Amino acid sequence: MKKVNNMAGQNSRKITKYPKNINNLNIGVVFFVAVAIYIIISVVIYLGKDRVIPYQVMDGSLSTNNIYEAIAIRSEKIVPADRAGYVYYIASEGTRAAVGDLVYTIDESGKLIEYLKSQGSEEVELNDESMSELRSQIMSFTSSFDEKNFYTVYDFKSGLDGTVQKLSNSSLLNDIQSLNLNNSIARVSAQDPGIVIYSTDGYENLTPDSITLENFDQSKYEKHQLINNSLVKKGDPVYKICDSEDWSIIINVKDEEQAKELESHQYVDVKFIKNQDISSAKVSSFTNGNGDKFFMLSFTNSMITFCRDRFLSVEILTDSNNGLKIPNSAIVEKSFFTIPHDFISENNDDTTSVLRDKYDEQGNKTVESVNISIYNEDDSDCYIDTDSLRAGDVLIKPDSTATFTVGKTGTLKGVYNYNKGYADFKQIEVLYNNEEYSIVKSKTRYGLRVYDYIILDAESYDKNLRSKDEPQDSQDNEETSASQGSADEAESASSGDSQDSEDSQATIDESADGGSTANP
Repeated sequence: MKKVNNMAGQNSRKITKYPKNINNLNIGVVFFVAVAIYIIISVVIYLGKDRVIPYQVMDGSLSTNNIYEAIAIRSEKIVPADRAGYVYYIASEGTRAAVGDLVYTIDESGKLIEYLKSQGSEEVELNDESMSELRSQIMSFTSSFDEKNFYTVYDFKSGLDGTVQKLSNSSLLNDIQSLNLNNSIARVSAQDPGIVIYSTDGYENLTPDSITLENFDQSKYEKHQLINNSLVKKGDPVYKICDSEDWSIIINVKDEEQAKELESHQYVDVKFIKNQDISSAKVSSFTNGNGDKFFMLSFTNSMITFCRDRFLSVEILTDSNNGLKIPNSAIVEKSFFTIPHDFISENNDDTTSVLRDKYDEQGNKTVESVNISIYNEDDSDCYIDTDSLRAGDVLIKPDSTATFTVGKTGTLKGVYNYNKGYADFKQIEVLYNNEEYSIVKSKTRYGLRVYDYIILDAESYDKNLRSKDEPQDSQDNEETSASQGSADEAESASSGDSQDSEDSQATIDESADGGSTANP
């Protein structure tokens, strides 16, 4: 019985839980939480700050729309038929014919065409050489065909027609000989050397003096193809010959900036959209009787390639749209004081300064030297930052008693250079621009260099500067109003000028250390 009671006593014992010791907290968890809170606060502060986004300046060019529709002008001569009859072309279109080369035959009796219709002699058996020529034309077309330029199909068709015509006409002369038709069929040879063309369009006599904007309307353009085996009357056109490799294209440039750009060149490279060939052309301009301005681009080669084309799409390639490429958002206009050259001195340490009137604490008039930074200059004046001097400051000409009162301002177009972590204005000269970018001149005295960093959004940066300066400006105005009401106004003003001079001097020194003035 005792054993049973002891076991019952043991089972009735209570287990009491005590709180854990606070010293047993995990230090790693606490450190991790602290770091996480710090990171979150830092991110929030960073997102709330106005950030300066730099942009690296690089050489580049603009993609501008320099593609024009041009009219081709050549030395063209239409050759009329000297008799009536059926024309059979022997020379292939687009090939060069020398004087005396057979161009076509003309059947006055009509017996040859009756024979060809009855015998079907237009069917010509092609040998390996002929098949190779046709296969080469077909493969060249299929490899370069672009659905957006469907007009190339017509050029391909004309080329095939010329090749087939040459092959079929090779047996025509044999037929004439076998049928004993030499007396009724005339053989006509070229009287002048040149490229043979079997079409007319009324533009053969077009000259720069007679061209108008209506000539560029392709909806009114009509091209008359001269058909083989067709009946012609005496005096009808039978072929056309282009007797010179010198030819030109004429374009109408409506954009004034592009016209000015093109007019500044004596020669330009022209890319022909049709086959992407590039040729150099001499540039000249003229104005017709209606006051419309045109440009003529003259060539001394490649005429045979485009002898069948009256209208050509061309792209003008110039090198003046190359330079330092910067976003338009980085460009800003800023006002500067303009100071005559005579009032600016160059120091031995390559800095520049001016002499300014000031008053000491006792109200005595003295002269101080103020370092300045020049941001641009013209023939008469230098552009000085408005933070360097104040409107109303009196400057003294070195080695003279002449004075100049600061107040006149001028505006410069430029960007904020950010190479050293702070903004430093740099004047730019824009050569060309589009909606997004501008090309600026490189290697200017006060301008940018390749690989410089600039502030991407100059307008936002300017707004931030103005918002930061407003409270200080307000405080300065209050101090100025209070000083005007004081009894010792002159002494207070002198003291204020002295303080302003020291502040201005400190600002300029800081700017000079950063290299505000660019080396030539």
